[in-house]
Amino acid sequence: MANQLKVTLKKSKIGSTEKIRATLIGLGLTKINKTVIRQDTPEIRGMIKKVEHLVEVED
Repeated sequence: MANQLKVTLKKSKIGSTEKIRATLIGLGLTKINKTVIRQDTPEIRGMIKKVEHLVEVED
């Protein structure tokens, strides 16, 4: 399980722009408190950076 990130949506996407909503869907986060495990790649890190105000990340 090395090089994986646990990402949890903690705040609502209501009021966010379409780009932020699309990024959350791309990460697989559709509902509040949903948690997904993603590989730790530069692409995923960039997506998380864009929505960091809405999500919680654990290594």
